[in-house]
Amino acid sequence: MNFYFADLHIHIGTNEAGKWIKIPTSRQLTVRNICDHASREKGLHIIGLVDTMSPLVQQDIRRMIDEGLLVPLSGGGYRYNNCLTVLLGAEIETKEPQGGMAHTLLFLPDLKSMESFTNYMGQFISNINLSTQNAHMPISQLVDIALSHQAVIIPAHVFTPYKSVYGSVACRLSHILTDRQIAKLAAIELGLSADTYMADRIAELFHFTFLTNSDAHSLQKIAREYTVFLCEEPDFREVTQVLFRTNGRKAVSNFGLDPRLGKYHRTVCEACGSLDQTGVSARGRCQACGSKNIVKGVLDRINQIADYAESLHPDHRPPYHYQIPLEFIPGLGKKAMQSLLAVFDTEMNIIHQADEGKLKAVVGDKLAAAILAARVGHTSIQDGGGGRYGKVLTKK
Repeated sequence: MNFYFADLHIHIGTNEAGKWIKIPTSRQLTVRNICDHASREKGLHIIGLVDTMSPLVQQDIRRMIDEGLLVPLSGGGYRYNNCLTVLLGAEIETKEPQGGMAHTLLFLPDLKSMESFTNYMGQFISNINLSTQNAHMPISQLVDIALSHQAVIIPAHVFTPYKSVYGSVACRLSHILTDRQIAKLAAIELGLSADTYMADRIAELFHFTFLTNSDAHSLQKIAREYTVFLCEEPDFREVTQVLFRTNGRKAVSNFGLDPRLGKYHRTVCEACGSLDQTGVSARGRCQACGSKNIVKGVLDRINQIADYAESLHPDHRPPYHYQIPLEFIPGLGKKAMQSLLAVFDTEMNIIHQADEGKLKAVVGDKLAAAILAARVGHTSIQDGGGGRYGKVLTKK
């Protein structure tokens, strides 16, 4: 079996004719550009495009198949340029009767099955051409529909304060899904503001594979988080086995942001900007100014609903490696980035493999030291929250 870098949550901004698919995102995020960038510069092996329920996107995919750029795989999925596997997915928004909305990722093996799913979901979604539209149903109904189409189901960024199962809907999956439905979920996506240590404080997540995905809204954000899969072939069938951990297939590493860099890690008062380490008061007001305009951070949400004071990892849980994407490193601009790529080919090589001497020769001592410090976690970070990313602080 082989190791594969996988990022299963990448958005499409526009189709090739320039019509919006995901608002707001970069217009550079077309299927063609994503495939090229993910393989050539990022060094990924498997990607999930989560807006392929749109008929406009399906037209672009069909065109690339006709051009021979996307080749159908016998196990499902498509091979781009003989080096990248593309999985077809959708991110769908549901509205729960008890309040709150949640996002869920669904994946299907090929264009025909995705087109069939689109035709069915069109009766519930007002504009099927746009990404992440409200399906006007609870997640329990969506799960049943997805299962009837043999889709792979993954709750998305499950702790973020907006539009996630734990962040805005319920304290437990068991409050909104039946035991049968929970058993059919393939994996859990952690989101940028949480890590394995935080998620493994919740007992009902014990049996799930955790995914670290980018949720990219620009080409640069692709692979800021990713998971390493162990399987025979990078195709839909094998990835499904990885997620359910069958026949020796499994996720072997999670590479993600230090949660402090996530834009919803800490609770923030929108009125005064206070970053509250201990959580809001019992009245739900900011402890600094008394405002009710509070965006609860993932850290405080998990502290509120956790079963365990400390994480309890199951035997199957792989290591979680904190990764600082190159774009977060102060002083590493576009010119330096292009120089690095010219020598090391992909960002994966720069982040994981480039040695100190070669890095210094390309970008100098200071940037080389910053890249290596980020690789091993020796960096100072200003916490993110309230919709603002954290920052890597430069040493004085």
